[in-house]
Amino acid sequence: MRHLLPGLSALALAWPLAAAEPVTFLRDVAPILNKAGCTSGPCHGAAKGKNGFKLSLRGYDPQFDYEALLYDLSGRRFNRAEPARSLMLAKPAQLVPHGGGLRFEKDSDYFKIIERWISQGSPYGDPAKDAVAALEVTPAVIRMEKPGETAQVKVSARFADGQTRDVTREATVESNVTDLAVVGPASSVKGERVGEATLLVRYQGKFSTIPVTVLNPKPGFVWKQLAQSNYIDQHIDAKLKGLKVQPSPPATDAEFLRRVTLDLTGQLPSVEQARAFLADATPSKLKRDRLIERLIGSPAFVDHWTVKWGDLLQSSRKFLGEKGAYGFHEWIRSSVAANKPYDKMVRELLTARGSTYDEPAGNYFRGVRDAKPAMEKTTQVFLGVRMVCAQCHDHPFERWTQNQYYQMSAFFSAVGLRPGYEVGEEIVYDLRANYEMKHPKDSRVMAPQFLIASTAAVKIPSDDRRRDALADWLVSKENPFFAKAIANRIWSYFLGQGIIDPVDDIRASNPPANPALLEALTNDLVAHNFDLQHLMRNIVKSRSYQASFVTNEWNAGDVANFSHAMPRRMNAEPLMNAVTLAAGVRPKFPDVPEDTNASQLPDPHVGAEGFLDLFGRPSRESVCECERRTDFSLPQALNLINGKTISDAVADPKGRVARNVLAGMTDAAMVDDLYLATLTRLPSKAESEQATKYLAGGPRATRAQDLLWALLNSKGFLYVY
Repeated sequence: MRHLLPGLSALALAWPLAAAEPVTFLRDVAPILNKAGCTSGPCHGAAKGKNGFKLSLRGYDPQFDYEALLYDLSGRRFNRAEPARSLMLAKPAQLVPHGGGLRFEKDSDYFKIIERWISQGSPYGDPAKDAVAALEVTPAVIRMEKPGETAQVKVSARFADGQTRDVTREATVESNVTDLAVVGPASSVKGERVGEATLLVRYQGKFSTIPVTVLNPKPGFVWKQLAQSNYIDQHIDAKLKGLKVQPSPPATDAEFLRRVTLDLTGQLPSVEQARAFLADATPSKLKRDRLIERLIGSPAFVDHWTVKWGDLLQSSRKFLGEKGAYGFHEWIRSSVAANKPYDKMVRELLTARGSTYDEPAGNYFRGVRDAKPAMEKTTQVFLGVRMVCAQCHDHPFERWTQNQYYQMSAFFSAVGLRPGYEVGEEIVYDLRANYEMKHPKDSRVMAPQFLIASTAAVKIPSDDRRRDALADWLVSKENPFFAKAIANRIWSYFLGQGIIDPVDDIRASNPPANPALLEALTNDLVAHNFDLQHLMRNIVKSRSYQASFVTNEWNAGDVANFSHAMPRRMNAEPLMNAVTLAAGVRPKFPDVPEDTNASQLPDPHVGAEGFLDLFGRPSRESVCECERRTDFSLPQALNLINGKTISDAVADPKGRVARNVLAGMTDAAMVDDLYLATLTRLPSKAESEQATKYLAGGPRATRAQDLLWALLNSKGFLYVY
């Protein structure tokens, strides 16, 4: 806490004020409090304030701060007779003891401005004149030819009365990649290494962003144009060419087969499928397109995407009961199988009424059971917007306000839940009275209002049918968030990260890595009436998706622009499916029919605390994508080496190894079969010779099991690449 603003005692304010010029809290004093850190989280902006005095976090509520300063302690923070001796000045200038340390010197311009404000009667100011209307930030884009270069950011505020002021020193400039774009004194920016970052500029509740690019200075770059499959490659190539990044060529047929089958269906291709695809002499692009068409819409595809939607919609017996969880699971599965348009699916969820047994979509509300969590869930899942920060105060890094939080929550305030006639059944209905949403500060009734102005002329009713209007607005083609959020989310499932990442945190301060690409994906989805299978088809047909994971000298450091494939650890369910299929054994789960695989389980309570949970299966208690873990940990490694799941699968007397031995398969054929079953490729010559030699050196079945165990524990098996 004891830190002084750099050079504050000597700096000349960017807005020199004549002695007679009026000073207002809104225009002049509030920015000083924010810059000095008085409204920060560790100081008086904390939830409970500091040492008995509270201000709004980052000054989001200047009226509250003004009244706190003037009226708290009966106004004793001001000395009208001798303004310079006011407690409001004595503490930050450390003329008296101050827990927050020295914030500005007695002879600084900040001190003099506040002193003048007090001497003028401490006016609040006129919001119609003194409020900040907009920020003007220059340069709009920062592009550095090599690391080590610097740039100066300039920030100007335009006030409601039309006047402008240079507020560079008072604005806050932050980098989202602090080891790449380093912000120094007076808002100078230095590029430390090659890559991209974004600067967030904040001043008095207004925000702006500046993209920063630091190019690779290495000489000799010559762009080599690779074949483009569709608009996705065009937009990615345009970005990469400007960054001097050469994309990797397409992956091999074996790599593509494994990757696309896992990504679309959550399962490995069988040995027979792998042999047939690799032996097919059809031109690579044509046979890849044919494979994609066979996979999309297949039963395994439906199972895989039912899991993903079950996660997002919290399909779990913890909230729904056993019968409710099975019913909701089947509703999701039938929606995926029918390729139900995404907007129709979401509309059915938001407007569901009646018995949750008869109308399973109504289960959407059973995991939240209150207007505020229902709103938070809806905006995060379907708009990619996290509103939770705005419940207690205006969002610190976005335009969303506390008022908007309660206005959006009002759409769900009339949703009621009551027990049905059957055990575990609930009825979703509309309350007829006492459903007003009230603001916590002053208890005023908050009428429902859309998060952003509607261009679709949706009228909001004042009665209990208000969520129907919300559904109309939310799924509208004109909604700038709805299609973008799902396009970005679907992209992340195939490429390992979103164009905006995290995918459920879309905000100005978290801009897309490739805005043109995200806009094109969004427009494609809207133009095809929210057909998610169409979008998936275009993504997996692109050269960018099919790129090799092997890098070159120009793209080895790229992790954000999709110039090469990024290896990803398999999710829990596909990993379990892969183990059972590779080992040639039946999956075993309690309380479900025999041969039910991991992607067909109704909810995370089946097989709880076992292999799936260890490898990151979400409990479905949150709608955040982060609930599913894809990291790799020591307990996971130990389970793979010594755990029952792998060891039982490898040694199963009816498994792949046992069948191959009984069939009299040669050592060379055994090696080929195990490599195809686990890695979806044939072994190299050296691998084949080494494995064959090992099999011939001892008990054949035991050594074949050793080989299978080793392959199941390899990175080549555990990762999608």
